[in-house]
Amino acid sequence: MSYFSNLLQIFPTTDFYKTAKYYEKLGFRSVYYLDSMEPHICLYRDRIEIVLTKSNQEYIVPNREMHGYGYDAYLITDNQEEMENDFKKLGVKIVRPLSTTDYNNREFVFEDIDRRWIAVGMKQ
Repeated sequence: MSYFSNLLQIFPTTDFYKTAKYYEKLGFRSVYYLDSMEPHICLYRDRIEIVLTKSNQEYIVPNREMHGYGYDAYLITDNQEEMENDFKKLGVKIVRPLSTTDYNNREFVFEDIDRRWIAVGMKQ
């Protein structure tokens, strides 16, 4: 039987450089492909890859605004407390502090520079 091993997240952005710099502050490494047919920037940290694509919209509308609820990404880690503390020290906006959800995930949620809500957690 075949199976999936990872997920690559795509984030449209109105400003490649601003968004890439934000994620670099969080420890991501940026690789720029701005001369390609579809310009993009790949962001790498640990086993996570985020691809920034250029949006033709004036601003990014997060899932919670577009659809009424929901995160824009969910990153899995088993050290949520340490990561939340590291992010706080970096001045990252934590919109939901670390807690156990009603669906039994231990997670915290931060808001990125484009107003996306990104959960960081794991099933208990």
